[in-house]
Amino acid sequence: MTATDRATELISAAAQAAADKLAHDIIAYDVSDVLAITDAFLLASAPNDRQVKSIVDGIEERLRELDAKPVRREGERDGRWVLLDYVDIVVHVQHSEERVFYALERLWKDCPELPLPEDAKATRGRGAAEGESADGSAGGSADGSAGGESR
Repeated sequence: MTATDRATELISAAAQAAADKLAHDIIAYDVSDVLAITDAFLLASAPNDRQVKSIVDGIEERLRELDAKPVRREGERDGRWVLLDYVDIVVHVQHSEERVFYALERLWKDCPELPLPEDAKATRGRGAAEGESADGSAGGSADGSAGGESR
């Protein structure tokens, strides 16, 4: 089984909305073969709580235009990891530190990736460029560059 056309439409719109709000490391997985509760996951991250909330707002606004409303929303108060459940898709917007710590990609790496709009694909690796290190600590400079290989 593969993700439905509706799920891929929502994933594409949500990914574009996240990219428009400067999310980074946007990726989507077709989880329809391994989960009965949803067809696809979208993961995106941001370097601070305020931007996480902004990305979530942008995604909700864009998906509302497609007559989609989340049936469940979790984590909004803290702004560290917000989950939006649209039944067909589940969106995870995480603070960069949570993204590194929980490494959801590791859980879904065997699932096929879904195609994303070019703007969303261009966000890959931006989190690392903003100074996330392998141990999950943040660094880097104000302009978003890592400032060199060694720390």
